[in-house]
Amino acid sequence: MALGTGSPERTLTEDEIRRIVADSLTGHDVDRLHVVVIIPDGTRSAPMPLMLRMLHDALAGRARRIDVLVALGTHQPMDDAALDALVGATGVGRERLLPEMTVVNHAWSDPATYATLGTITAEEVRELSGGRLDSPVDVRINRLVVDADLVIVCGPVFPHEVVGFSGGNKYFFPGVSGPEVIDLSHWLGALITSHDIIGTRGITPVRAIIDRAAAMIPTPRLCLAMVVRPGGTDLNGLYAAPPEEAWAAAADLSAQVHVRYVDRPYKTVLSIMPRRYADMWTAAKGMYKVEPVVADGGEVILYAPHIDRFSVTHGAVLAEIGYHTRDYFLAQWDRFRDHPLGVLAHSTHLRGKGTYEAGVERPRIGVTLATGIPEDVCAAHGLGYRDPATIDVGRWTDDADPDVLVVPDAGEILYRLRQKN
Repeated sequence: MALGTGSPERTLTEDEIRRIVADSLTGHDVDRLHVVVIIPDGTRSAPMPLMLRMLHDALAGRARRIDVLVALGTHQPMDDAALDALVGATGVGRERLLPEMTVVNHAWSDPATYATLGTITAEEVRELSGGRLDSPVDVRINRLVVDADLVIVCGPVFPHEVVGFSGGNKYFFPGVSGPEVIDLSHWLGALITSHDIIGTRGITPVRAIIDRAAAMIPTPRLCLAMVVRPGGTDLNGLYAAPPEEAWAAAADLSAQVHVRYVDRPYKTVLSIMPRRYADMWTAAKGMYKVEPVVADGGEVILYAPHIDRFSVTHGAVLAEIGYHTRDYFLAQWDRFRDHPLGVLAHSTHLRGKGTYEAGVERPRIGVTLATGIPEDVCAAHGLGYRDPATIDVGRWTDDADPDVLVVPDAGEILYRLRQKN
């Protein structure tokens, strides 16, 4: 049973949060230990300054060493100013605000970052994936996790396009892992499709792979799983336990807090993307979270004038392969099999469900970018374009058109159709 509490009806007080954080360390003698705290980057809404301050209060003066590791996956590294903002040290400096904590990015592109934990066999992969994949996968992770005496995952839980619900062991894989499990798990999610796995509760095939990889970590693991109030950073819930248990409790609450049901599909959805998403690699969440409520033949418009690129990290590969449905890639697998599976997965997730028959691709819905990415570049990637200057967000929001759904601050709330009796 996870320690903690939560409710969709109210948010936790600071005293409640502080008590859960302090109680979570009961039974862990942290004196003279090396503690690693894993946190999300700036693409997730969470009260990280508050949580790190409380962890600092609980650990400083006791632990021998405290490292805060930012779980980038393969996201763009955060610069010093962004790291200061993430931990609440803007204008102060991390060294002064958190004097016994060192905050570092997961250096995913440096081979020296990793320690090898072992291999998940082809037989295990076949069983865990429900027969969808059958190749072995090496398991590598940031060596700070292995060198530590205690690892504390501190991050939020939301509906997620690859795994069902984010959080828990996902902060290890893909958060601070090598590319092998990242590629395999994301492609597995793509084979299932984002449309079908997003917001799925319980142990999905992707979650099963991630949990199996996390079981190889030799270091004791603790998780502070947060459920963040929509539109802010207050907490509807906080649970502390080993990652599997804390995540399960938080996911149950997230399913009540972060999923909104509508009675019918919409012809057009306008997703207004906040600035925490700096490229289309991360802003694609504005498509994932609304795809289930777009009518066949409808359109998702991703409104983000501040975005001018597809991906800092993976832009060259995306320019080569474009955005396509899962079936497009599978029908031409010999052509695409040597491309990074994680990038192929992102491509299919943003393009959505569809078919590819007799050389013709038919996506179920249209995806249009109203961003700073030029029209010809959007077309070259297989996506629609709309000049963001032609979109008056205020008028769209106030318009009572029953066929249009406007989603402000898009990317974290999942929209689903209400099941009819």
